[in-house]
Order: sequence, then C-alpha cells, then structure tokens
Amino acid sequence: MSHDGILRQLRTLFYPLFVFMAVPPQKFRELTFQVLYSIDITDSSADQVVPLLSKELKISKQVVLEARDRANRILALCPELDADIGAASDAYEFGRIPSVERNILRLGLFELLHDDTIPPKVALTEAIRLSRKFSSAESGRFVNAILDHIYKKSLGVASDASAIASSLEELSQSVSHAKDVIIEAEKPQEEQSEDS
Repeated sequence: MSHDGILRQLRTLFYPLFVFMAVPPQKFRELTFQVLYSIDITDSSADQVVPLLSKELKISKQVVLEARDRANRILALCPELDADIGAASDAYEFGRIPSVERNILRLGLFELLHDDTIPPKVALTEAIRLSRKFSSAESGRFVNAILDHIYKKSLGVASDASAIASSLEELSQSVSHAKDVIIEAEKPQEEQSEDS
C-alpha cells in the first residue's frame, strides 16, 4: 500500500480525533450548542447554519460540520431528552423554558446519558459553564438542578425536588427582570424622561 493510501486510511480512522484537536473540547461544545440553538430559534436545518457559523465564528467548515453531526445525534434523541427535561421541571412547562437553557439542557443530558466518552461531572460542569456564559447565574443553577435530578434518577438515587423549584423561581424572576429592562430600553427617550 502506498504512503498516501495509508494516510487516507489513518485520516478516516482517526478523523474525529483530528477534528477535536483543531479546537479545544470546550469550544467544540459551545459550537455544538450554537448549532442546536440556531436550529431551534430559526427553524433552519443543520446544513443551513453551517456556512453562517463557520463565517461568523471563523472556524473551519470541517469543524462546524462535525458539530452539526453531533447536533443531529442530539436532535434525533430530542423526544426522549425533552420528555426527561419536562418531567424533571414539572412545575415549569417545557415550552416555557427559554431556548438557551432548553438547548443547553439537551446537550448536557445527551452528554450525561448517551456519551460514554464524557465523565458525568464534566458534562454537568460544562452545562453549567455554558449556561453562565450564554445566559445567567440563575440559568446555571436551573440547569444544574434539572440535570442533577435526571442523572440521579437514572442511577436510582433520590434527589431534592425543592432545588428545582427554587431554581425555577430564580430563573423566572431573572427572565421577567430582563424583559422589563428590554421594554424600558425600547421606550422613546421622551417617555423615559417623563417616567423619571
């Protein structure tokens, strides 16, 4: 076999490793989240978001394609993941969970229950990190409570349901406050000075 043939076989065999070496695992996880989020808020297909993310984030198309493939694996499990998330957040209807948190929960739950290459503590920590980066501290507590509950349930261990209720209340207050700030910022200047 020629030298080029051997290289082709090695690239095919170890392709996922080459992709992960191109970007750090945290960055790849963020990219996977961004693919999921983009699909969720735009109703676009995964293939449609690849060129945009590649251009905007200045990441090679090959890495974005790998993130798309991972996102597609998560999307294939969405009915199961969403049902688990909805059951864990029974005091808060699944459809009311903001899109950022919803997609971080999907990614985190996928990593916890369906990806044997990622230790559970890493999956939980990374989901919390993503929540804090792309949303808020309250979001991090909410995501932690939901994922911790589902993970413990999968192990047959009891969890504290009051932690979920508390984090839901904090998240609701945070979302409500953010909406008030946006509404205030969108008021015409004259109206804002009258309110002062």
